[in-house]
Amino acid sequence: MPRNLFRPILAGAQFPDRLLACIGAAVCITLTMVVCAQLPLTTGDLPIIVAPLGASAVLVFAVPASPLAQPWPVVGGNIISTLIGVAAFHAIPQVTIAAGIAVGGAILVMSLLRCLHPPGGAAALTAVIGSHGIHDAGYAFAFAPVGINSIALVSLATVFHRMTARNYPHQPMIAPGPVEPQPDIKLHSDDIDAALADMHDSFDIGREDLDLLLARAEHHAATRRMTRPPRQDR
Repeated sequence: MPRNLFRPILAGAQFPDRLLACIGAAVCITLTMVVCAQLPLTTGDLPIIVAPLGASAVLVFAVPASPLAQPWPVVGGNIISTLIGVAAFHAIPQVTIAAGIAVGGAILVMSLLRCLHPPGGAAALTAVIGSHGIHDAGYAFAFAPVGINSIALVSLATVFHRMTARNYPHQPMIAPGPVEPQPDIKLHSDDIDAALADMHDSFDIGREDLDLLLARAEHHAATRRMTRPPRQDR
């Protein structure tokens, strides 16, 4: 069996954090359903809670520092994507084409509005291939239950994370103070941007956090050099 099979795929992930994420998702999804069940949100065969919210919970609780898991992407991404899906369903008679246009359009609009949220693609798709009740609800489906679900989840997640001393909504930590000048070449923001451009990929880490991570690495490297015993010449 490969040694790396069960190693965390996220930097810094530890088992207590994973367990806390499981508890948080379980509690808050349950409470979201309880809260939404008490409100006159749905009629006919509309669900109390939509399936994409389960994917939203994975992001909000498992990777709460991710830019994709912040309140605006969760709420805005789900609502806007659902609106795109409803529009695609009404504008395009062919369901298979409407489904593709809905997801692609959702990605485009979420990107432009800075609320990219992967479950939004599922919300857009649900609006196209969902039940007759979803289709009959039209654009209202984006607000009830999708919008109310998303707002409830984010609100409950904020309370849960603060009760467990977690940083959500995520705010980058203050960068470390200046370090004594070193003869080695130091990284600058432009260097980081150039390296990211070279990679031609996206990473599940905010730009500010990446900058801070590298700054901390430089800080520890400088500290190690300053505290290292002088080399004795033979």
